[in-house]
Amino acid sequence: MPWEFTCRPILRGRRGMVTAGHYLAAMAGFSILADGGNAIDAAVAAGLVESLVEPHQNGLGGENPMIIWPAAAASPVVLSGQGWAPTAATLDAFHSLGVTSIPGDGYLAACVPAAVSTYITALIEFGTRSLAQAAAPALHYARHGFAVTGGLAENITGMLARFTGEWPTSAATYLRDGSAPAIGDTFTNTAWADTLDALIRAESGCGGKRVCGLHKAHDCFYRGEVADRIGAALDSAESMDASGAVHRPLLCVTDFAAYETRIEEPVTLDFHGARVFKCDAWSQGPVFLQQLALLLGYDLAALGHNSADYLHTIIECAKLAFADRERFYGDPLFSEVPMETLLSEDYNERQRVFIDPEAAIRVPLWDTTPGPPLSPVRGPKPLGGDTTHVDAADADGNMVSLTPSGGWLQSSPALKGLGFPLGTRAQMFQLVSGHPNAVEPRKRPRTTLTPSMAALPDGRRLAFGTPGGDGQDQWTLQFLLNHLLFGMDLQAALEAPTVHTRHFPSSFYPHEALTGTMVAESRIPPDVRKALRKKGHDVMTVGPWENGRATAISWDAGSLAAGASPRHETAYAAGW
Repeated sequence: MPWEFTCRPILRGRRGMVTAGHYLAAMAGFSILADGGNAIDAAVAAGLVESLVEPHQNGLGGENPMIIWPAAAASPVVLSGQGWAPTAATLDAFHSLGVTSIPGDGYLAACVPAAVSTYITALIEFGTRSLAQAAAPALHYARHGFAVTGGLAENITGMLARFTGEWPTSAATYLRDGSAPAIGDTFTNTAWADTLDALIRAESGCGGKRVCGLHKAHDCFYRGEVADRIGAALDSAESMDASGAVHRPLLCVTDFAAYETRIEEPVTLDFHGARVFKCDAWSQGPVFLQQLALLLGYDLAALGHNSADYLHTIIECAKLAFADRERFYGDPLFSEVPMETLLSEDYNERQRVFIDPEAAIRVPLWDTTPGPPLSPVRGPKPLGGDTTHVDAADADGNMVSLTPSGGWLQSSPALKGLGFPLGTRAQMFQLVSGHPNAVEPRKRPRTTLTPSMAALPDGRRLAFGTPGGDGQDQWTLQFLLNHLLFGMDLQAALEAPTVHTRHFPSSFYPHEALTGTMVAESRIPPDVRKALRKKGHDVMTVGPWENGRATAISWDAGSLAAGASPRHETAYAAGW
């Protein structure tokens, strides 16, 4: 395909590449590669910087599902990166509190934080560096400061009243003299740095033995000094939340002690010569594969890229796939998910019958198909956060796709003296007995976080992902189709305008559904949007560069390429 203009150049190199949702994180990962670390070391360094410089997008109290492809392996592995529910988190416990859905702010939705465990496990199993080495860039920025971006300034400003009125620990963490930082101000977080330093002090107790030290650092967060400090903060914690009542956390320090990161096999599907790898049904990852399985029945190239017929087909397949997400997905350790059936050609052939090439599906599929009922609620929606993403690859062929999220400064008070809040991922559980995603102790909520990898027909390996909640596996699907079927290079494929549907209950409290709605970036031509409306879609037009912040890296026998979407300004690639 001829070269075409893009907002940013595609980066090419031979030694290593890192992409991240924030340029300082990409630079941190690059510095680790330049110092001889591998892609796993670089991804951990970048992820730790992300948790500091984008606290409105992710944090140490949140989650970070990760797919790692070791250089010598035939296929990647998954690090679950999703914390489990507290032991006290039973259906009866929530029903006794009078809530019909777990609120998305405050303390009730807190699960055991997975982020620190995932990063340390990645270093133990696949890395070459100590935590002290990987954390050095983040610690530097935490103590010496970094420049505040527009997104961070906007989010802290939006929370100013709540910080000063209800969450004094957050005011102490994010405000300076009672004021929100402005764009370009220097921001430090010494409490955050002290927390990370505690892990590094524990690591140093092994006399330079790397793996032993990493285990000590893990124990410090989940069973030692930091766990005790989190437990002390939880003992006195309470907050008003979106339910309209003040609640204390169900999470306690004893929930931390048993937590370990699971290493799992990915779920896969072959599509036009490519093999795509996703996390299992504790995430929404398989919905990407279900969309591909449905799309195998269509000649997408003949429909024409981003034509009305093409976008209609993609959206209708998404509606069917996401309806199955609502009906069937949940932690496979607790719920039997019929994944083999959902990805089978026989099942998808039957599903395609429901797609009319001229008329959009308007019925709420999650209500009319068999299965346990859902519990969407109507109520005030708390100011939520988003997510970020990191990809990394080195010359040897190690690759990482990592989607950090949760622990948002907007959603829960900062823990006193620790520099970060807990997550609120349990809001994604159902409070309906028998539902595959019903809350249970030590169960993972079905997260939206969904890193991606693919083995392409030309021999390249691809790592990619984006923030964006329920939109993640719709926008990255379009990226893959752009690259695989329409021959766009990585950067052009990332920049092409996208659409998504909201024809299903949101994963986030209060789980609203906008039946029939298609959201389209305004760069989708007006005549295409008009044709889509004629087919019955309620087309909601958003800004030209609104949907996500996708990044991607490809690797081919030491030849690397990387790209980062210009959406929302801060995602960048770095490498050489």
